[in-house]
Amino acid sequence: MSAAVETPTQALSITVTPKAVEKIRAAFTKEGVSGGGLRLGVLGGGCSGLSYQFKYDPQPRARDHVFEFGDVKVFVDPKSMLFLNGMTLDYKESLMYSGFAFENPHATKSCGCGSSFSA
Repeated sequence: MSAAVETPTQALSITVTPKAVEKIRAAFTKEGVSGGGLRLGVLGGGCSGLSYQFKYDPQPRARDHVFEFGDVKVFVDPKSMLFLNGMTLDYKESLMYSGFAFENPHATKSCGCGSSFSA
């Protein structure tokens, strides 16, 4: 009989591509904000059941996970982290679409615009 081997908990992570960091920085500069960071979260709603929250926040909350990408900080609350762990935030530009794109391994289905998903 073999004993169960306990594996360490996987580190929580969010990836923001250099192009997305550049666009976040430009948006903050355009709005005249300094300090703080980008709040990424998940809210109930949207055509697929859950929608992404994406806004400026002047400071992290006490229990937030804080990720740093150069001078850009990203804040994620613990409940949203359940749905966003392992996600990549990118910025895509094409003739038909320009904007932030969420590549989320927890999304089993997403809407056509990419701003909502189900897990």
